[in-house]
Amino acid sequence: MTNKYIAYDESRASRVRAMFSRLAWRYDLVNDVMSLGMHRRWKREAVRLALERTSGRARVLDLCCGSGDLCFRAEESGAASVTGVDFTLPMLAVARRRRIERASTTRYVQADALRLPFADAAFDAVTVAYGLRNVADTEAALSEIKRVLAPGGRAVILDFGKPEHPVAAALDRGLLRTLMRAVGWIFHRDPDTYLYIPESLKRYAAQRGVERLMKQAGFTKAWHRDRLFGAMAFNVGDL
Repeated sequence: MTNKYIAYDESRASRVRAMFSRLAWRYDLVNDVMSLGMHRRWKREAVRLALERTSGRARVLDLCCGSGDLCFRAEESGAASVTGVDFTLPMLAVARRRRIERASTTRYVQADALRLPFADAAFDAVTVAYGLRNVADTEAALSEIKRVLAPGGRAVILDFGKPEHPVAAALDRGLLRTLMRAVGWIFHRDPDTYLYIPESLKRYAAQRGVERLMKQAGFTKAWHRDRLFGAMAFNVGDL
């Protein structure tokens, strides 16, 4: 059966928006449950990787920002300014509510990752956590990320990966399908909301493919770092 949130035609963006609008208010809780809290560690590492090349206080863009986790971590790490972008209004509503609770200064903007409303070289670092896999055109999104990065800047992408070892890959696929079906049913009475993750991974380039696409987009250096035997991964691109 086809997942109702998966499409590879002109309806892709609207289906992804509908899914994230539905799960926005429980997004952080479900992430904690699914990863046993490890997603927080990975997000801290993503921000650390993004900022380690910057001199002084960096201008940071968090693309597909969701509820704002990486934005807050970038602020805590000393970023000069932080901008969060997402195209789903309910997710931005959660982020803005959390901004008030934290007395944060992050600016949130509704925009499409394929058409960013920013000037060239506007940011020193760009982060994307669990978002690149959901865009309608990965290559176009990477091109936009490169466009808005200043010379010497860095992009860091955190997402589910694909283990190279066949046994690890089979175990990962089986665990994801079982866990995501249960989580979707428990929290939303709809298994498709989280079965979307393993379904979306079928065509996702994952860490090795994204590394190749970053090089094709013009990043002077691109590399990846695996976690959980490759089930989770960071892709890093430098200008």
